[in-house]
Amino acid sequence: MIIKKFTGKSEEAATEAARKELGSGVVIMNVKQVKAKGILAAFKPKLTEVTVALEEESERSSYLRREGTPVQIQKPAAAWEQDASGKKTVFSGEARSIEEKLENLQTLLESQLQNRQASQQQDQPEEAQRQNQPASDNYRTEEGQQERPGADRASEAAAKPEPDDELMKFRKLIYNTLLANEVDEKYAGKIMEEMEKIQKPNMPFDYLLAGIYQRLILKFGKAEEITEAAQGPRIVTFIGPTGVGKTTTIAKIASRYVVEEKKKVALLTTDTYRIAAAEQLRTYANILMVPFRVIYTQEELAAALQDFYDYDYILVDTTGHSPQNREQLGNMKQLLKYMEQSAECHFYLVLSATTKYRDLLKIADSYSQVAEYQLIFTKLDETEALGNLLNLRLHTGAGIAYVTCGQNVPDDIEVFNPQKTVKQLLGGRRE
Repeated sequence: MIIKKFTGKSEEAATEAARKELGSGVVIMNVKQVKAKGILAAFKPKLTEVTVALEEESERSSYLRREGTPVQIQKPAAAWEQDASGKKTVFSGEARSIEEKLENLQTLLESQLQNRQASQQQDQPEEAQRQNQPASDNYRTEEGQQERPGADRASEAAAKPEPDDELMKFRKLIYNTLLANEVDEKYAGKIMEEMEKIQKPNMPFDYLLAGIYQRLILKFGKAEEITEAAQGPRIVTFIGPTGVGKTTTIAKIASRYVVEEKKKVALLTTDTYRIAAAEQLRTYANILMVPFRVIYTQEELAAALQDFYDYDYILVDTTGHSPQNREQLGNMKQLLKYMEQSAECHFYLVLSATTKYRDLLKIADSYSQVAEYQLIFTKLDETEALGNLLNLRLHTGAGIAYVTCGQNVPDDIEVFNPQKTVKQLLGGRRE
Protein backbone atom coordinates (compact mmCIF):
# COMPACT_ATOMS: atom_id res chain seq x y z
CA MET A 1 0.00 0.00 0.00
CA ILE A 2 1.37 3.39 -1.03
CA ILE A 3 0.14 6.40 0.95
CA LYS A 4 1.33 9.84 -0.02
CA LYS A 5 0.41 13.53 0.24
CA PHE A 6 0.28 16.05 -2.59
CA THR A 7 -0.37 19.78 -2.45
CA GLY A 8 -1.62 22.23 -5.03
CA LYS A 9 -3.49 25.47 -5.51
CA SER A 10 -6.73 23.49 -5.66
CA GLU A 11 -7.98 19.97 -5.00
CA GLU A 12 -7.98 19.31 -8.75
CA ALA A 13 -4.34 20.41 -9.09
CA ALA A 14 -3.19 18.28 -6.15
CA THR A 15 -5.14 15.26 -7.40
CA GLU A 16 -3.70 15.68 -10.89
CA ALA A 17 -0.18 15.70 -9.43
CA ALA A 18 -0.97 12.49 -7.56
CA ARG A 19 -2.29 10.77 -10.67
CA LYS A 20 0.68 11.94 -12.71
CA GLU A 21 3.11 10.33 -10.26
CA LEU A 22 1.17 7.25 -9.09
CA GLY A 23 -1.30 6.64 -11.90
CA SER A 24 -5.05 6.92 -12.35
CA GLY A 25 -5.80 4.20 -9.78
CA VAL A 26 -5.18 6.41 -6.75
CA VAL A 27 -7.97 6.85 -4.22
CA ILE A 28 -8.36 10.12 -2.31
CA MET A 29 -8.33 9.45 1.43
CA ASN A 30 -8.56 13.01 2.71
CA VAL A 31 -8.61 16.63 1.55
CA LYS A 32 -7.69 19.63 3.72
CA GLN A 33 -6.40 23.18 3.53
CA VAL A 34 -2.79 23.81 4.65
CA LYS A 35 -0.70 26.90 5.07
CA ALA A 36 2.06 27.67 2.60
CA LYS A 37 5.63 27.26 3.89
CA GLY A 38 8.53 29.70 3.80
CA ILE A 39 9.37 33.21 4.94
CA LEU A 40 6.50 34.79 3.00
CA ALA A 41 3.98 32.13 4.02
CA ALA A 42 1.76 34.71 5.74
CA PHE A 43 1.27 36.52 2.44
CA LYS A 44 0.59 33.44 0.36
CA PRO A 45 -2.84 31.83 -0.12
CA LYS A 46 -3.55 28.48 1.51
CA LEU A 47 -2.86 25.32 -0.44
CA THR A 48 -4.98 22.20 -0.76
CA GLU A 49 -3.44 18.96 0.47
CA VAL A 50 -4.79 15.58 -0.59
CA THR A 51 -3.81 12.27 0.96
CA VAL A 52 -4.02 9.44 -1.55
CA ALA A 53 -3.58 5.67 -1.39
CA LEU A 54 -2.63 3.14 -4.04
CA GLU A 55 -2.54 -0.63 -3.72
CA GLU A 56 0.76 -1.91 -5.07
CA GLU A 57 0.77 -4.47 -7.87
CA SER A 58 2.63 -7.03 -5.79
CA GLU A 59 -0.07 -6.88 -3.14
CA ARG A 60 -2.85 -7.32 -5.68
CA SER A 61 -1.21 -10.27 -7.46
CA SER A 62 -0.33 -11.95 -4.18
CA TYR A 63 -3.86 -11.54 -2.95
CA LEU A 64 -5.35 -12.92 -6.16
CA ARG A 65 -3.20 -16.02 -5.91
CA ARG A 66 -4.55 -16.62 -2.42
CA GLU A 67 -8.22 -16.15 -3.24
CA GLY A 68 -8.99 -19.81 -2.79
CA THR A 69 -7.46 -20.01 0.69
CA PRO A 70 -10.16 -20.35 3.36
CA VAL A 71 -10.08 -17.82 6.17
CA GLN A 72 -8.91 -19.25 9.48
CA ILE A 73 -11.27 -17.28 11.69
CA GLN A 74 -14.26 -18.63 13.56
CA LYS A 75 -17.46 -16.64 13.79
CA PRO A 76 -18.50 -16.14 17.40
CA ALA A 77 -22.13 -15.37 18.05
CA ALA A 78 -23.03 -11.72 17.81
CA ALA A 79 -23.75 -9.81 21.00
CA TRP A 80 -26.87 -7.68 20.67
CA GLU A 81 -28.12 -4.82 22.76
CA GLN A 82 -31.15 -2.57 22.52
CA ASP A 83 -30.80 1.19 22.63
CA ALA A 84 -33.33 3.61 24.17
CA SER A 85 -35.57 3.43 21.12
CA GLY A 86 -35.64 -0.36 21.19
CA LYS A 87 -33.54 -0.66 18.03
CA LYS A 88 -30.94 -3.43 18.04
CA THR A 89 -27.31 -2.45 17.86
CA VAL A 90 -24.55 -4.95 17.19
CA PHE A 91 -21.52 -5.56 19.43
CA SER A 92 -22.53 -2.62 21.60
CA GLY A 93 -19.60 -2.31 23.97
CA GLU A 94 -16.69 -3.20 21.70
CA ALA A 95 -18.24 -1.57 18.64
CA ARG A 96 -18.30 1.76 20.43
CA SER A 97 -14.54 1.47 20.79
CA ILE A 98 -14.21 0.90 17.04
CA GLU A 99 -16.55 3.80 16.40
CA GLU A 100 -14.38 6.12 18.47
CA LYS A 101 -11.31 5.00 16.57
CA LEU A 102 -13.05 5.56 13.24
CA GLU A 103 -13.72 9.15 14.21
CA ASN A 104 -9.95 9.66 14.52
CA LEU A 105 -8.90 7.79 11.37
CA GLN A 106 -7.41 10.85 9.72
CA THR A 107 -5.04 11.29 12.66
CA LEU A 108 -4.09 7.64 12.30
CA LEU A 109 -3.43 8.01 8.58
CA GLU A 110 -1.28 11.07 9.25
CA SER A 111 0.69 9.13 11.83
CA GLN A 112 1.14 6.17 9.48
CA LEU A 113 2.38 8.43 6.75
CA GLN A 114 4.92 10.15 9.00
CA ASN A 115 6.23 6.90 10.49
CA ARG A 116 6.31 4.84 7.30
CA GLN A 117 9.89 5.67 6.43
CA ALA A 118 11.12 4.93 9.97
CA SER A 119 9.22 1.64 9.97
CA GLN A 120 10.75 0.59 6.67
CA GLN A 121 14.24 1.33 7.97
CA GLN A 122 13.60 -0.84 11.02
CA ASP A 123 12.29 -3.68 8.89
CA GLN A 124 15.30 -3.77 6.56
CA PRO A 125 17.78 -5.33 9.05
CA GLU A 126 15.17 -7.95 10.01
CA GLU A 127 14.57 -8.79 6.35
CA ALA A 128 18.30 -9.10 5.71
CA GLN A 129 18.60 -11.40 8.71
CA ARG A 130 15.77 -13.61 7.42
CA GLN A 131 17.39 -13.82 3.99
CA ASN A 132 20.66 -15.00 5.55
CA GLN A 133 18.91 -17.85 7.37
CA PRO A 134 18.89 -21.36 5.87
CA ALA A 135 15.92 -22.04 3.64
CA SER A 136 14.65 -24.68 6.08
CA ASP A 137 14.16 -22.00 8.76
CA ASN A 138 11.91 -19.82 6.63
CA TYR A 139 8.34 -20.71 7.54
CA ARG A 140 6.50 -17.73 6.06
CA THR A 141 6.78 -16.03 2.71
CA GLU A 142 4.84 -13.29 0.99
CA GLU A 143 2.50 -15.92 -0.35
CA GLY A 144 1.52 -17.00 3.18
CA GLN A 145 2.29 -20.06 5.29
CA GLN A 146 4.10 -22.83 3.42
CA GLU A 147 5.16 -26.31 4.51
CA ARG A 148 8.81 -27.30 4.85
CA PRO A 149 9.91 -30.30 2.83
CA GLY A 150 9.58 -33.38 5.03
CA ALA A 151 7.87 -31.54 7.86
CA ASP A 152 4.41 -32.62 8.93
CA ARG A 153 1.64 -30.27 9.97
CA ALA A 154 2.06 -31.01 13.67
CA SER A 155 5.72 -30.02 13.79
CA GLU A 156 5.01 -26.92 11.70
CA ALA A 157 2.23 -25.86 14.05
CA ALA A 158 4.56 -26.35 17.00
CA ALA A 159 7.19 -24.14 15.39
CA LYS A 160 4.68 -21.42 14.53
CA PRO A 161 4.43 -18.67 17.17
CA GLU A 162 1.15 -18.24 19.01
CA PRO A 163 -1.01 -15.40 17.60
CA ASP A 164 -1.59 -12.30 19.64
CA ASP A 165 -4.82 -12.96 21.55
CA GLU A 166 -5.91 -9.32 21.68
CA LEU A 167 -5.32 -8.79 17.97
CA MET A 168 -7.20 -12.00 17.24
CA LYS A 169 -10.16 -10.75 19.26
CA PHE A 170 -10.04 -7.46 17.40
CA ARG A 171 -9.98 -9.21 14.02
CA LYS A 172 -12.94 -11.35 15.04
CA LEU A 173 -14.80 -8.23 16.07
CA ILE A 174 -14.14 -6.61 12.67
CA TYR A 175 -15.21 -9.82 10.93
CA ASN A 176 -18.47 -10.02 12.87
CA THR A 177 -19.15 -6.33 12.31
CA LEU A 178 -18.82 -6.85 8.55
CA LEU A 179 -21.17 -9.85 8.69
CA ALA A 180 -23.66 -7.86 10.78
CA ASN A 181 -23.63 -5.27 7.99
CA GLU A 182 -24.44 -8.13 5.56
CA VAL A 183 -21.09 -8.27 3.81
CA ASP A 184 -20.93 -11.68 2.15
CA GLU A 185 -18.86 -14.24 4.07
CA LYS A 186 -16.45 -14.88 1.21
CA TYR A 187 -15.63 -11.18 0.92
CA ALA A 188 -15.37 -10.74 4.68
CA GLY A 189 -13.04 -13.74 4.73
CA LYS A 190 -10.79 -12.23 2.05
CA ILE A 191 -10.67 -9.01 4.02
CA MET A 192 -9.54 -10.99 7.06
CA GLU A 193 -6.75 -12.49 5.00
CA GLU A 194 -5.59 -9.03 4.07
CA MET A 195 -5.70 -7.96 7.71
CA GLU A 196 -3.51 -10.94 8.60
CA LYS A 197 -1.08 -9.92 5.89
CA ILE A 198 -0.58 -6.38 7.21
CA GLN A 199 -0.65 -7.41 10.87
CA LYS A 200 2.59 -7.32 12.83
CA PRO A 201 3.30 -8.43 16.41
CA ASN A 202 2.13 -5.88 18.97
CA MET A 203 0.64 -3.67 16.27
CA PRO A 204 -1.76 -1.11 17.80
CA PHE A 205 -5.42 -1.74 17.01
CA ASP A 206 -5.66 1.76 15.56
CA TYR A 207 -3.06 1.02 12.89
CA LEU A 208 -4.69 -2.28 11.97
CA LEU A 209 -8.06 -0.56 11.68
CA ALA A 210 -6.59 2.23 9.55
CA GLY A 211 -5.03 -0.37 7.24
CA ILE A 212 -8.30 -2.20 6.63
CA TYR A 213 -10.12 1.13 6.23
CA GLN A 214 -7.72 2.08 3.44
CA ARG A 215 -8.09 -1.25 1.67
CA LEU A 216 -11.89 -1.16 1.76
CA ILE A 217 -11.86 2.31 0.22
CA LEU A 218 -9.59 1.01 -2.54
CA LYS A 219 -12.00 -1.87 -3.18
CA PHE A 220 -14.85 0.58 -3.74
CA GLY A 221 -12.74 2.85 -5.93
CA LYS A 222 -13.70 6.36 -6.98
CA ALA A 223 -17.23 7.22 -8.05
CA GLU A 224 -17.53 8.37 -11.65
CA GLU A 225 -20.20 10.98 -12.19
CA ILE A 226 -22.07 11.66 -15.42
CA THR A 227 -19.90 13.68 -17.81
CA GLU A 228 -20.71 15.68 -20.90
CA ALA A 229 -20.13 14.12 -24.30
CA ALA A 230 -17.29 15.34 -26.50
CA GLN A 231 -19.80 15.96 -29.27
CA GLY A 232 -23.58 15.93 -29.25
CA PRO A 233 -25.72 14.95 -26.26
CA ARG A 234 -24.78 12.45 -23.59
CA ILE A 235 -27.43 9.73 -23.43
CA VAL A 236 -27.85 8.54 -19.85
CA THR A 237 -29.99 5.42 -19.62
CA PHE A 238 -31.33 3.93 -16.40
CA ILE A 239 -32.05 0.21 -16.33
CA GLY A 240 -33.18 -2.14 -13.60
CA PRO A 241 -36.15 -4.04 -12.16
CA THR A 242 -39.47 -2.47 -11.23
CA GLY A 243 -39.91 -0.67 -7.94
CA VAL A 244 -36.30 0.34 -7.31
CA GLY A 245 -36.86 4.06 -7.92
CA LYS A 246 -35.54 4.62 -11.45
CA THR A 247 -38.02 7.36 -12.30
CA THR A 248 -37.45 9.31 -9.09
CA THR A 249 -33.68 8.96 -9.52
CA ILE A 250 -33.91 10.39 -13.03
CA ALA A 251 -35.92 13.34 -11.72
CA LYS A 252 -33.29 14.05 -9.07
CA ILE A 253 -30.42 14.00 -11.57
CA ALA A 254 -32.38 16.05 -14.11
CA SER A 255 -33.17 18.66 -11.45
CA ARG A 256 -29.52 18.94 -10.57
CA TYR A 257 -28.42 19.59 -14.15
CA VAL A 258 -31.29 21.92 -15.04
CA VAL A 259 -31.54 24.00 -11.86
CA GLU A 260 -27.98 24.04 -10.53
CA GLU A 261 -25.86 23.71 -13.69
CA LYS A 262 -28.23 25.32 -16.22
CA LYS A 263 -27.81 22.47 -18.70
CA LYS A 264 -30.19 21.57 -21.51
CA VAL A 265 -31.87 18.29 -20.61
CA ALA A 266 -34.52 16.18 -22.35
CA LEU A 267 -36.40 13.30 -20.74
CA LEU A 268 -37.47 10.14 -22.58
CA THR A 269 -39.16 6.96 -21.40
CA THR A 270 -39.42 3.60 -23.11
CA ASP A 271 -41.63 2.30 -20.29
CA THR A 272 -44.88 1.83 -22.19
CA TYR A 273 -46.16 -0.84 -19.79
CA ARG A 274 -46.76 1.36 -16.76
CA ILE A 275 -48.81 4.46 -17.53
CA ALA A 276 -48.23 5.83 -14.03
CA ALA A 277 -44.43 5.79 -14.46
CA ALA A 278 -44.64 7.75 -17.72
CA GLU A 279 -47.03 10.27 -16.21
CA GLN A 280 -44.81 10.70 -13.19
CA LEU A 281 -41.83 11.52 -15.40
CA ARG A 282 -44.01 13.83 -17.52
CA THR A 283 -44.95 15.72 -14.34
CA TYR A 284 -41.29 16.19 -13.43
CA ALA A 285 -40.56 17.37 -16.98
CA ASN A 286 -43.34 19.97 -16.74
CA ILE A 287 -42.01 21.25 -13.42
CA LEU A 288 -38.48 21.56 -14.82
CA MET A 289 -39.83 22.90 -18.14
CA VAL A 290 -37.85 20.38 -20.22
CA PRO A 291 -39.09 18.33 -23.22
CA PHE A 292 -40.51 14.86 -22.59
CA ARG A 293 -41.41 12.00 -24.95
CA VAL A 294 -42.69 8.46 -24.71
CA ILE A 295 -40.72 6.17 -27.05
CA TYR A 296 -42.53 3.18 -28.57
CA THR A 297 -40.25 2.23 -31.46
CA GLN A 298 -36.62 2.51 -32.54
CA GLU A 299 -37.72 4.97 -35.23
CA GLU A 300 -39.20 7.27 -32.58
CA LEU A 301 -35.98 7.03 -30.60
CA ALA A 302 -33.96 8.01 -33.69
CA ALA A 303 -36.22 11.02 -34.25
CA ALA A 304 -35.86 12.13 -30.62
CA LEU A 305 -32.08 11.86 -30.73
CA GLN A 306 -32.03 13.98 -33.85
CA ASP A 307 -34.41 16.60 -32.41
CA PHE A 308 -32.39 16.91 -29.19
CA TYR A 309 -28.94 16.74 -30.76
CA ASP A 310 -27.97 20.18 -29.43
CA TYR A 311 -28.89 19.26 -25.83
CA ASP A 312 -26.33 18.45 -23.14
CA TYR A 313 -28.08 15.39 -21.72
CA ILE A 314 -30.85 13.02 -22.74
CA LEU A 315 -32.03 11.01 -19.73
CA VAL A 316 -33.85 7.80 -20.62
CA ASP A 317 -36.14 5.80 -18.33
CA THR A 318 -36.72 2.15 -19.26
CA THR A 319 -39.18 -0.60 -18.48
CA GLY A 320 -38.42 -2.59 -15.38
CA HIS A 321 -37.94 -6.21 -16.38
CA SER A 322 -37.78 -9.41 -14.42
CA PRO A 323 -34.30 -10.96 -14.71
CA GLN A 324 -36.04 -14.17 -15.84
CA ASN A 325 -37.75 -12.50 -18.83
CA ARG A 326 -35.22 -13.16 -21.57
CA GLU A 327 -37.38 -11.79 -24.39
CA GLN A 328 -37.80 -8.38 -22.76
CA LEU A 329 -34.11 -8.22 -21.84
CA GLY A 330 -33.23 -9.08 -25.44
CA ASN A 331 -35.39 -6.24 -26.76
CA MET A 332 -33.76 -3.85 -24.32
CA LYS A 333 -30.30 -4.97 -25.41
CA GLN A 334 -31.11 -4.08 -29.04
CA LEU A 335 -32.40 -0.66 -27.98
CA LEU A 336 -29.33 0.13 -25.89
CA LYS A 337 -27.03 -1.05 -28.67
CA TYR A 338 -28.75 1.39 -31.02
CA MET A 339 -28.18 4.20 -28.50
CA GLU A 340 -24.48 3.37 -28.32
CA GLN A 341 -24.21 3.55 -32.09
CA SER A 342 -26.00 6.92 -32.16
CA ALA A 343 -24.30 8.90 -29.39
CA GLU A 344 -22.02 8.72 -26.33
CA CYS A 345 -23.81 6.81 -23.57
CA HIS A 346 -23.75 6.07 -19.86
CA PHE A 347 -25.75 3.10 -18.58
CA TYR A 348 -26.73 2.84 -14.92
CA LEU A 349 -28.19 -0.23 -13.25
CA VAL A 350 -30.44 1.06 -10.48
CA LEU A 351 -30.74 -1.28 -7.48
CA SER A 352 -32.48 -1.00 -4.15
CA ALA A 353 -30.28 -1.44 -1.08
CA THR A 354 -33.21 -3.26 0.56
CA THR A 355 -33.31 -6.08 -2.02
CA LYS A 356 -32.15 -9.51 -0.86
CA TYR A 357 -28.55 -10.31 -1.78
CA ARG A 358 -29.47 -13.44 -3.74
CA ASP A 359 -31.92 -11.45 -5.86
CA LEU A 360 -29.38 -8.68 -6.41
CA LEU A 361 -26.94 -11.20 -7.84
CA LYS A 362 -29.54 -12.51 -10.29
CA ILE A 363 -30.48 -8.99 -11.36
CA ALA A 364 -26.86 -7.89 -11.81
CA ASP A 365 -25.95 -11.01 -13.80
CA SER A 366 -29.01 -10.68 -16.07
CA TYR A 367 -28.42 -7.03 -16.88
CA SER A 368 -24.71 -7.64 -17.49
CA GLN A 369 -25.84 -9.40 -20.68
CA VAL A 370 -27.68 -6.22 -21.74
CA ALA A 371 -25.04 -3.51 -21.26
CA GLU A 372 -21.86 -2.55 -19.46
CA TYR A 373 -23.13 -0.47 -16.57
CA GLN A 374 -22.29 1.42 -13.43
CA LEU A 375 -24.37 1.09 -10.26
CA ILE A 376 -26.80 3.38 -8.49
CA PHE A 377 -28.16 2.25 -5.11
CA THR A 378 -31.47 3.63 -3.87
CA LYS A 379 -33.36 3.53 -0.56
CA LEU A 380 -30.30 3.67 1.68
CA ASP A 381 -32.56 5.31 4.26
CA GLU A 382 -34.65 2.13 4.46
CA THR A 383 -31.88 -0.22 5.58
CA GLU A 384 -29.31 -0.31 8.38
CA ALA A 385 -26.94 -2.70 6.58
CA LEU A 386 -24.88 -1.48 3.62
CA GLY A 387 -22.92 -4.66 2.96
CA ASN A 388 -24.66 -5.23 -0.38
CA LEU A 389 -22.95 -2.14 -1.78
CA LEU A 390 -19.58 -3.83 -1.26
CA ASN A 391 -20.91 -7.24 -2.33
CA LEU A 392 -22.22 -5.98 -5.69
CA ARG A 393 -19.15 -3.81 -6.29
CA LEU A 394 -16.90 -6.85 -5.93
CA HIS A 395 -19.24 -9.27 -7.71
CA THR A 396 -19.83 -7.13 -10.81
CA GLY A 397 -16.65 -5.05 -10.94
CA ALA A 398 -18.91 -2.08 -11.73
CA GLY A 399 -18.33 1.22 -9.97
CA ILE A 400 -20.96 2.81 -7.74
CA ALA A 401 -21.78 6.27 -9.08
CA TYR A 402 -24.68 7.57 -6.98
CA VAL A 403 -26.76 6.66 -3.92
CA THR A 404 -30.18 7.95 -2.90
CA CYS A 405 -31.63 8.14 0.58
CA GLY A 406 -35.22 9.38 0.32
CA GLN A 407 -37.99 10.55 -2.00
CA ASN A 408 -37.28 14.28 -1.94
CA VAL A 409 -36.43 15.72 -5.36
CA PRO A 410 -33.72 16.84 -5.93
CA ASP A 411 -32.12 16.69 -2.47
CA ASP A 412 -31.99 13.00 -1.59
CA ILE A 413 -29.21 11.94 -3.95
CA GLU A 414 -25.44 12.23 -3.74
CA VAL A 415 -22.31 11.05 -5.46
CA PHE A 416 -21.19 7.83 -3.82
CA ASN A 417 -18.78 8.49 -0.95
CA PRO A 418 -16.65 5.38 -0.21
CA GLN A 419 -15.18 6.87 2.97
CA LYS A 420 -18.61 7.35 4.53
CA THR A 421 -19.77 3.86 3.53
CA VAL A 422 -16.61 2.14 4.79
CA LYS A 423 -16.96 3.83 8.18
CA GLN A 424 -20.48 2.45 8.45
CA LEU A 425 -19.39 -1.03 7.38
CA LEU A 426 -16.79 -0.99 10.15
CA GLY A 427 -19.32 -0.02 12.80
CA GLY A 428 -19.33 3.77 12.65
CA ARG A 429 -22.40 5.94 13.03
CA ARG A 430 -24.41 6.89 9.96
CA GLU A 431 -23.84 10.56 9.23
